[in-house]
Amino acid sequence: MEELRYQRKHKEDRPVVAICYDFDKTLSPDDMQAQGYIQSVGYEVDKFWEKSNALSWENGMDSNLAYMYLMMEEARGTLVFNRKALEEYGSKVSLFPGADTWFERIRQYGEEHGVIVEHYIISSGLREMIEGTDVAKAGAFEQVYASSFFYDDRGVAVWPAQVVNYTNKTQFLFRISKGVLDWNDPGVNDYFPPDEIRVPFRNMVYIGDSDTDVPCMKLVNSYGGHSIGVFNAKTDDRRKVHKMMQDNRIKYFAPADYSEGTELDCLVKAIIDRTAANEKLESIYYENLKESKG
Repeated sequence: MEELRYQRKHKEDRPVVAICYDFDKTLSPDDMQAQGYIQSVGYEVDKFWEKSNALSWENGMDSNLAYMYLMMEEARGTLVFNRKALEEYGSKVSLFPGADTWFERIRQYGEEHGVIVEHYIISSGLREMIEGTDVAKAGAFEQVYASSFFYDDRGVAVWPAQVVNYTNKTQFLFRISKGVLDWNDPGVNDYFPPDEIRVPFRNMVYIGDSDTDVPCMKLVNSYGGHSIGVFNAKTDDRRKVHKMMQDNRIKYFAPADYSEGTELDCLVKAIIDRTAANEKLESIYYENLKESKG
């Protein structure tokens, strides 16, 4: 059996800031499935989610597996449920203002300040639909961690391949931290000395909108990273971010407007600036520590 080759990244000569995003209602104003797919199989959006939630509850089923099953089931006899169709639905998903240029702009800002900026998706939505968006096609994301389907020899989705829920989202933060990016790479459990960690948690940013992001936010916070709650500027409903702030789940909140010069833009740039300065001190610390040990 041929030895598996995994995608791994190693310690860089510059600090790396990993910005990790939820997708639905973080980068996009609504659930991705509600922006074309649900309507195409003859459902009102609320009715689809009611049926999905009931399926989950009645069968002791993971809620993400429930919606994936229902998507496959309702497509039967209506449309060909394959990767191409899902990517086409993804191409119609709308994003918050400024998101179309955000990823490259922030990468470039990091480059100008001596920091490598990488963007990652950690979502319970569908990877195929996310990969169908214009920003993903343009190479915005280093990796997309999201639920996905297994396809038969005719290319039709027949079974879940990966399921991402709010609790197992945290594993991907460890993968990103260690540079062990492939889903099944057991190297995520390997020990790395602190000075060899590619992206220390203090250099991670997690951006999300709701309770499903809390485990990731809490983990990032606990190790000195930066968690940001976002809300839709049009509705200006801040109840979720206020609660997350009061519960110490996030360090900051801002409208989900990714345009240049907005609160969110300035906040993330300030984090990059702080990282550039802080990592110079960390580098001196590890050099001194190494010398002291001979």
